[in-house]
Amino acid sequence: MDILGKLHDRIEYIMNTKLPLIAIIGRPNVGKSTFFNRMIKARKAIVDAQEGITRDRIYGKMDWGGHELNIVDTGGFIPNDSDIFNAPIRNQIKQAVEDADLILFIVDGREDATSSDRELAQIIHDTGKNCILVINKCDHKELEQNVYQWYELGIETIVPISALSGRSTGDLLEIAIEKLDLTNPIVQEEDANIMRIAIVGMPNVGKSSLTNALLQKEQTIVTPIAGTTRDSTDSHLVWYGKNITIVDTAGMRKLAKVSESIEYYSTLRARQATESAHVVLVLIDAEKGFCRQDKTIIDYVTQMGKGLVLIVNKWDLVEKDSSTMSEYKREIAGDFKSLSHYPLMFISALTRQRVSSVLDVAWNVYEARRMRINTKLLNEWLVKTYAAHPVPATQGKLIKLKFITQVHAEPPVFAIFCNYPKLISTSYRRYLENELYNQFNFSGVPVKLSFRNS
Repeated sequence: MDILGKLHDRIEYIMNTKLPLIAIIGRPNVGKSTFFNRMIKARKAIVDAQEGITRDRIYGKMDWGGHELNIVDTGGFIPNDSDIFNAPIRNQIKQAVEDADLILFIVDGREDATSSDRELAQIIHDTGKNCILVINKCDHKELEQNVYQWYELGIETIVPISALSGRSTGDLLEIAIEKLDLTNPIVQEEDANIMRIAIVGMPNVGKSSLTNALLQKEQTIVTPIAGTTRDSTDSHLVWYGKNITIVDTAGMRKLAKVSESIEYYSTLRARQATESAHVVLVLIDAEKGFCRQDKTIIDYVTQMGKGLVLIVNKWDLVEKDSSTMSEYKREIAGDFKSLSHYPLMFISALTRQRVSSVLDVAWNVYEARRMRINTKLLNEWLVKTYAAHPVPATQGKLIKLKFITQVHAEPPVFAIFCNYPKLISTSYRRYLENELYNQFNFSGVPVKLSFRNS
């Protein structure tokens, strides 16, 4: 068995499997994402008047009447292949339906049933799964008069609602609880030791391909078109007994260069995913090389105090010899010296080259970010480091470093007490940071030094 086969044996895809899963399906623009956001009480899925905004499955957790439930939003069902995304979206819907304990089939109550609605209804009948036909956009009582026409789809339970205003959504959820046969509340215990990984980078660098490679399944849609991923999608797995959440994000560009509202909100979601992550994998396109926008993304990650792993993807497309990788590393280190303390990997998400090592490196960074160093060890290090290179005198003042202690973890912050904290130069601060990285295993973690008056 190859190494990827062994890795797959140790990876189990999960979505809080003890909790029931509700799948939301329907054709485009019937209000699925509006309903999903209302259920999870957050604006996780992007909502826009334009059709086809949602493409990947987007998971969330909700609570009703003491019952915790998983819920998944899907892209709009289109039976033909007039668009490159239609077939992959149908596959995503099919997977959501297969995994679901209950299906919410949402239609537009202001319109008549379409051929797409009828085809979706047949797919649901073929599965034999529990289903509720949700007639959305019934913003007032008069619109419920059109409900009876929907019985032609052959789905017994029909509930008219308004996802936008929340009208009758409580009634819908009560019926959903009955359909799921939940008598006793199911509460998922939170595991504090879950590593959240965000995969970020510029458009079309292979973020979704890496997500799928790590999960060993087609969790997100991959096409050659930049901007395929729009929402930030969470996926959960167990790796060697460790719980991990992987967040695939949309491509990040400068907000000033983003003209479409959809891309603007996609970029905001990517930034929010970065802020909520413990470790961020920044993907770089091996063919295009390391550019200023990559550095801007990296600066944002480190400013947030997140663990960082640099991943050069599409390494299989680069013409190389035995020294190509070393030259690439030297080029990055030469142009951006601050990145020398962060892991740099060269992979191919397409061929799975070195993908098996990504989670191992990320977990090491996660552990380093949580690490606390004993105060005695820190002060032994400070004495040795200061003796090797004392602080240069400034303005005729002799600066003495007296004491150090770690005041924060995730990310690590160290307070150094001295007699003239404002006179510590930037170059000496960097010297101490470098020595701290060399002495203790903080690879991939932004370390902050705070100089205080003793």
